[in-house]
Formats: sequence, structure tokens, C-alpha cells
Amino acid sequence: MQPPITITRMPKSQSRRRPLPMVTEAVPLPRELYLESTNRCNELCDQCPRTHLGREAERDLSLAEVIRITDQLPVLERVVLHGLGEPMLNPELPQIVAHLRSRGAYVLFNSNATALSERMGRALIEAGLNELRVSLDGATPATYARVRGVTVKTLPKILANVRRFVDLKESLGADLPRLSFWFTAMRENLHELPMLPDLARQTGVREIYVQRFIYFGEGLATADQAIFRRAAEDEIDLIAQTETRCRELGLDFRATGATTPADYIAQTDEAARRPWSPCQRPRKLAYITALGNVFSCCFAPFHPGPASTRVLGNVFEQSFAEVWNGARYQSFRAAFDSNEPWDQCAGCGTQWSL
Repeated sequence: MQPPITITRMPKSQSRRRPLPMVTEAVPLPRELYLESTNRCNELCDQCPRTHLGREAERDLSLAEVIRITDQLPVLERVVLHGLGEPMLNPELPQIVAHLRSRGAYVLFNSNATALSERMGRALIEAGLNELRVSLDGATPATYARVRGVTVKTLPKILANVRRFVDLKESLGADLPRLSFWFTAMRENLHELPMLPDLARQTGVREIYVQRFIYFGEGLATADQAIFRRAAEDEIDLIAQTETRCRELGLDFRATGATTPADYIAQTDEAARRPWSPCQRPRKLAYITALGNVFSCCFAPFHPGPASTRVLGNVFEQSFAEVWNGARYQSFRAAFDSNEPWDQCAGCGTQWSL
């Protein structure tokens, strides 16, 4: 096993702050986990921190490790199996899904679907996967290739894989997993969003989501690509066109962090004094990487600072409870409750949706 990231220092922006009063009462263990089933990937997305900010040593979470981690949580309601990698590259993924489902958890993950073979699809259906989200950041081969760092042959392969998977579900009489397209909206690709409903209809997908765009100043992940609360009239019209076409085709069209895609991009002059404060993640869930490092949420890996400054502990070195209620997690929560959260939280609610 590769050694986990060593925590060596606090970020300068945090170490200069006044010490915050520590909240010492134990926080109940979470009922939701993000488990990075692998940090390996077969795409190089131009808006992904894995492409631009460095990465942990490549490895997969094993079934035994997933059992070891989740056995420490008496109640497990929801598990997300993606992180900065492609989950279907983990050969034990179906067994991991099956174990988590046996615990009663709702299990889902995002995937680029390049590895969605008939064999993998059948195994995931039999494992009881609740939800499969296909990341589709372009509706033409050229745009998809440019955004995702692949060749123009990739998108047709993905669409064929999805169509075959839908047909397989129907042949097996399977209701699960729910299947949806997830579109990371930015100025580079927003013009193709209205084309997505027809791709969904052709492949048998019934749901489309606008995925939040988190930027960190590299590649396409820059502020000038963001449309959250800063969309121009023509960009708002693209959302409206997509909504209209989805209604015509009987498809669901939604957005993360907001009730509708229109709400997601809505401009506002109001700025809450502490826009991150409605977030419940610091006390409701944890994000665990393939190396066992614990982050506060899935947004934390997108921060451009050293990863060691955001790691709250490691579940291969301590019990989960020791990490969850340890001094570093307590310090993070105290800062979150103050007017000076850690840098990884500062953009939430202003630069991107919660």
C-alpha cells in the first residue's frame, strides 16, 4: 500500500487566524459516505483536479477495505462510489456494490461509461446498484473529446454502451439502476446542452442533470467558464431551450444544488454574509480517498492548495470514529461555524452552488 499523505502543517491562511474555541462534544457518526473506489481514470478532463493539481498514488479500494471501513458505521444510508477516478476500472466494483446494498445503503456513482461492457452492466444490475450517473460533458464527438481529453471516437462508444445497458435492463426486467446524464455546464460546452435531450431519447435515458462546475484556476476550471449566478441572456436561453425540449420528450431536467437548472444559473445581487453556512456536510458525511485519506466533502479535492492541508485523518491509520471526532475535524468544524472557514469552503454558495 502506498503511504497516505502526511499532514505536516496548517495552511498559512488558517495558521494566522485567531484560535477558535474547540467544540468537544462528539458528533454522531455519519450515515453517508463518499468512497473513492479508485483514483485511476482513463480520461483527462480539462476541468478536473486530477489532470491539473496532481494526484495521490494510483490504487483501488478493495472489497475488504470497504467492509473494514463501513463496518465501523452502525447505520449506512447512502454511499457514493466515485471520486477523482473512474469507478468501473475497479475490478471489485460489483462486489463492493453488493456488499453495501446488503447493508441497506442506497448506492450510486458517476461514470464516463467507457468501461460499461455488457459483463460489467450485468454485474452491476445483479449487485443491485441503485443509480448510475453518466457524465456527458458534450453532445458532439469534438466537444466531448476537447473537454474530456479523449479522442473523437469516445462519445459514440459511450452512447453505444449506454444504449446496450438500457436494452440489457429491459431484457432482464430490471428497474434498477436509475440512469441519468450529468452535464458539467461551462461556457466551453453550454451551447450543446439543448442537444442532450435528443441523445437521451436515442439511448433510452430519462433524466438529465446540470452538474455544478467547481473551478480552481487551471485548464477549463477557471472563473470565466462559470455560469453560476453570472449567466448571460443567451446562456439563460440555452437552459430554457433544453427545458422545453425535455418537456416535449417527457424527460426530467434538473440541476445539482438547486431545484431547477434555471435556479442554478440565476443571477442575484444578494450575497449572504456566510454563504457556506447552510451546508450540512461537515456533520453529515465524509469523503474517503482510495488511500484512506479523509476529506470533508467531494469539493475539497478541487482546492488548489496542498492536499495535506485538507486531510482530516486516515482510516487506515486510525478508526473512523477517531478521525471523525478527532482534533483536526473538530478544528475544521469550529472554523466552519465561524466567519473564517477553511479555504476549501469559502467558494461554496458564491462561486458554485452548495
